[in-house]
Amino acid sequence: MHTRHALRLVAAAFATVAALGAIFGPAHAQTYPTKSITLVVPLAAGTGMDTIARLYAEQLSHTLGKPIVIDNRPGAAMMLAISLVARSAPDGYTLGIATSGPFATNPVLYKRIDYDPDKDFTPIALYVKSPFVLVVNPALPVRTVPDLIKLAKESASPLNYSTPGVGLMQHLSAEFMKQRFGFDATHVPYRNTPQSVTDIVAGHVAFGFAEAGAAVPLIKDGKLRAIAVSSKTRLPILPEVPPFAEASGASDYEAVSWHALLAPAGTPAPVVERLHGEMKRIMAAPDMVKKVSDLGLIPFETQPIDGIRAYIRSEQEKWGSLVRTLGLAGSQ
Repeated sequence: MHTRHALRLVAAAFATVAALGAIFGPAHAQTYPTKSITLVVPLAAGTGMDTIARLYAEQLSHTLGKPIVIDNRPGAAMMLAISLVARSAPDGYTLGIATSGPFATNPVLYKRIDYDPDKDFTPIALYVKSPFVLVVNPALPVRTVPDLIKLAKESASPLNYSTPGVGLMQHLSAEFMKQRFGFDATHVPYRNTPQSVTDIVAGHVAFGFAEAGAAVPLIKDGKLRAIAVSSKTRLPILPEVPPFAEASGASDYEAVSWHALLAPAGTPAPVVERLHGEMKRIMAAPDMVKKVSDLGLIPFETQPIDGIRAYIRSEQEKWGSLVRTLGLAGSQ
């Protein structure tokens, strides 16, 4: 008798908990936000990432009814901003932007990082892919990717290529190409993108993968020749330039960075789902698609949250493996 009574009490308790969850879970999403939200951007104001963040932050702010404050925290290969988000309260009031650098390559490249990309964050939206343009000096007898590969293989000494630094995606994109097609080339790292691109224009360096924002004006002026883009789809701002996979016949080739909006791990699911839905709507709007395309980036319809996690894992395996193969693990 006592046992049956105890079981009834336990069942009633579980029912009460379930009912409270049903009430307060949706209520959290309905009442959120009650104050301003901070969006931590790991690059400086005026960059493509910052520009896009401000565009969707304005629309999110209008929809949510509260200000979204942009907090630019460049530094430490974007890890300064990422670490700040990881340490923030998981309440939906601090969000951040991640890319392939701090999430896919830095965990292998650096001896120590003070965040766990798999455990410390909840992804909200993966909304943009940032491809690179494979450019050569116009004096080089190269007009296609097969031309470049043939020249590299037949050259008496290795061609050289420039990047803004060791371990960055431009570097890994070129090394990925070298491995995929079996040729040698000498890496010439610079301190920043403008320097690395300027030396291709000057003829000091044969080729390189360059950010579209820096390369497109020079391509339009005839100072650089574009022979491919590193994404699997064409770049809207350079529609005549083929994807590397198409130009080379290597259907598996894609080397892009990406932008993902995320929250600290443990952020309530209703809040994450609401933000995910709003970002999916905002980034799919035709005017936003055009603005992103005009910046030299590729709009990307965000996947479900589990799909974002799977994509990030695949990027970690792909680029982490290459960093290890190049002997760069723990080199920074």
